[in-house]
Amino acid sequence: MSENNFDIESPPCVLCGRTDNCPEKYGEKRTYVEYNLTLHNYCLLMSSGIWQRGEEDEGVDGFLIEDIRKEVNRAARLVCNICRKKGASIGCVAPKCKRSYHFPCGLQKECVFQFMEDFRSYCWEHKPVQIFSDKESREPSQCTICLDLVEHLPLYSVLRSPCCKNTWFHRECLQYQALSAGIFFFRCAVCNNKDKFQKEMLRMGIHIPEKDASWELEDNAYQDLLQCYQHCDIRRCLCKNGRDYNKPDSKWEIKRCQSCGSRGTHLACSSIKSWEQNWECVECRSIFAKGKYSKRKKHSLAPSEKMDGTTCLLEEPSPKLPRQSPGSQRNRLLQHLRMQRKEASNILKELKHQINTKTTRLNINTENIWKSALKGFRQRNFRPTNTIEVKFTKCKNRIKTDSFTGSKHLFFQLLMFHIQNSSLFEGSSAKNLSVDPQALKENLYFEAGKMIAVSLVHGGPSPGFFSKVLFDCLVYGPENVKPNLDDVTDAGVAQTIKKIKYSETLSSLQSTVRDCYDFLAAAGCLRPITALRDKDILVNDLLIHHVIKRIISPLESFRQGLKTLGLLEKMEMYPDAFSSLFCHKPENLSAEALCDLFTIHCSPDVNEIGGADFWMGYLQDVESGESVVTLQDILFFVTGCSSIPPIGFDPEPTIKFLPVHYPIGNRLLNCLELPITRTYENFKNKMEFTIRNTLRGERE
Repeated sequence: MSENNFDIESPPCVLCGRTDNCPEKYGEKRTYVEYNLTLHNYCLLMSSGIWQRGEEDEGVDGFLIEDIRKEVNRAARLVCNICRKKGASIGCVAPKCKRSYHFPCGLQKECVFQFMEDFRSYCWEHKPVQIFSDKESREPSQCTICLDLVEHLPLYSVLRSPCCKNTWFHRECLQYQALSAGIFFFRCAVCNNKDKFQKEMLRMGIHIPEKDASWELEDNAYQDLLQCYQHCDIRRCLCKNGRDYNKPDSKWEIKRCQSCGSRGTHLACSSIKSWEQNWECVECRSIFAKGKYSKRKKHSLAPSEKMDGTTCLLEEPSPKLPRQSPGSQRNRLLQHLRMQRKEASNILKELKHQINTKTTRLNINTENIWKSALKGFRQRNFRPTNTIEVKFTKCKNRIKTDSFTGSKHLFFQLLMFHIQNSSLFEGSSAKNLSVDPQALKENLYFEAGKMIAVSLVHGGPSPGFFSKVLFDCLVYGPENVKPNLDDVTDAGVAQTIKKIKYSETLSSLQSTVRDCYDFLAAAGCLRPITALRDKDILVNDLLIHHVIKRIISPLESFRQGLKTLGLLEKMEMYPDAFSSLFCHKPENLSAEALCDLFTIHCSPDVNEIGGADFWMGYLQDVESGESVVTLQDILFFVTGCSSIPPIGFDPEPTIKFLPVHYPIGNRLLNCLELPITRTYENFKNKMEFTIRNTLRGERE
C-alpha cells in the first residue's frame, strides 16, 4: 500500500459523513486516494461490524479494504438515533438495546466508547458510571490538571480518580493528557498510580494511545540537560590540573550545588569526604539555611568569613566564565518559593471557611507552653472549627497583648518552637520524627500533628523544620519514599552504614558485617553476604529500617493528627505548595514585602504632602539599618505578629493618615493610623518614638 495522500478539499469520512479534521476528538483523518476512502480513525475503530483480519501493514492498520467497504454498506442502511441520518456504524452493546449512532453524534450525546479489548460502545442510557457515596463532599475542588474548579457531581464531563480519595478531573483534561502522555506515561497526577488509574479511565471511555509520550518523540528534546556544569568555583582551587579538571571517583571529582547546580567544587577543595555528602553554594545556603536571607550586595568572602556557622571558601568565579548568573538562580529559587507559598495561602484560606464564630478560650502559661496547650486541646469543649482565643496566665513576667489575635499568634509561634525542639523530633535544622515510647503511649504525636494543622488554619506560623524525607512520607506514603544516607540523624548509625557502603573488598565487607552483627540483627537486616554487590541491598535495607520502618507508628499517629480540618488531604493534593511551608523557613521581612502588605487609604491633600512617600521611605531606612526599630517591630506594633502568617491577615492590614499626634496600632482591625506631618524628619521621629516605647513597655 502506498503512502497516505491527503486531499486539499478534505472529503467527508465515509462512516460518519463529517469533514471535520479534529484528531483529539475523532482520531487522525486520513484519505486513501487509490481506494477513494476517507476515514476518521476512531470511527473505524468503534464500528460494530468490522474486525482487524489483516496484519498491521495490511489495508488500514489491519482493517482490510474489502471489509471497510462492507461496513460502509452495512451502515448505510442504519439510521442514527441522534441525528436521524443514515450511516450509523456504531451500536450499543447493552443487551436488547438497538440504538445506533455515528461516532461524533455519540460523543455529543455523551455515549461511552471503550478503546480496549473488543472496542465496546455504550449509549447514553447504558453507559458505565462511577459510584459516589452520599457521605462524600459535594464541595467543588480543583482539577489537578488545569487547576480550574470541578464539581463533585455524577456528570459525564467529570471523572474521579480510583486511587486517590477526593481527586477529581475534567474528562476533557484527562483525554488531552492521555493523548500526550501515551500508555507508558499516563497515570494519576496525584499519586502516580498507573495500572488501577488506566483501567478505570479506559472503562470510562478515555482513549490512551499505544505510543510513547509526545515529549519523548521530539528530536534532541533533552539535549540541554546533558550539559553538566563542570567547574570548581572555590577561591583557592587545589587542583594542579585547573578548575575544569574532573576525574570521577577521586578527590578531584567536581560536585555541583545540590540546589541550583550552577556552581561546583572539587571534593578536595571543600574537604568533602565522599560523593554522598551534600554541598550547597553560598547563594543557596543563604536562602535555605536557617531561613536567613540578606539582600545586601554580593561581595567576595575571605576564607575566615563565616556563614551559618561554617567556614565559607566560595568566592565569585571569574567574570570570564560563561555561566548563568548566581543572582538569577537565587531570584528564581525565591520566586518559586513565593509562588508556592501563595498557592498554599489560598488553600489555607479555603480551609478557614470551616471556622465558625463560636469561641474556645485557651488559658496558656508561657512558662509551660506544651503542658497548657495540651490541656487546652484536650478539653471537652475544644473544637478545631471554633474560633480560638488565647489568654496568657500565671506569668511571672506577664506578656501584655492588646488583642486576642496577637495573643493567638504569639501562642502558636511559641508552640511551634516547642514542638520543633521537643523529643518528638530528631535532627538539626531538617528534622525527622523520633521514636519516643512514652510519647506514643500518651498519643503525643497525634496531638502535635493536630496542633500544627490547627495553627496553620487559624493563622499561626509555618513549621519550616521538616526534612524532605519526612514530608514525602506524609504526602506520598512511606512505601513510596527512598531515603539516603543524609537522612540518618544518628551519627553512630550513619558511621556504621558508611563502613558497609564503602567496603572495597568482599573480605572487608564480611568483616564489617560480623562486627555489626548485633546492630544488623536488631534492625532485622541480616542477610548472607556472598558478593561485594550485596552491600548495596544491605545499605538500602538499613536506610529503610532506620529512617522509615523504625518510625512507622509515630508517623501514622502524626498523620492522623494532621488530618484535622482536612489539612493532610490538601497536602497530598498540593505537595509542592505545602513543602514550602513545612520544609523551608519563611523569607525574612523586607521593606517591599511590608509595603505590599498594607493598603494605604489617604485623601488627596495627604498625597500632596507626601504621606505615602514618607511611609515607603521610612521602611527603606528601617531595612537599611538607619533606624532604632526593625521591620518586625513595625509589624508587631500593628498586628501583634512578628511575622506574616502563611494564611495572611484577617482583616487585611491597612494604613490611614489621620490628624493624630502619634502613630496608633489598632490590632483588632490590623490598622496603622499615621500622623499627617509636613516633613519626613518629623514623620520618622514620631514613628521611632512611638514604636520603640510602646514595644519596650509591653516587654517590660
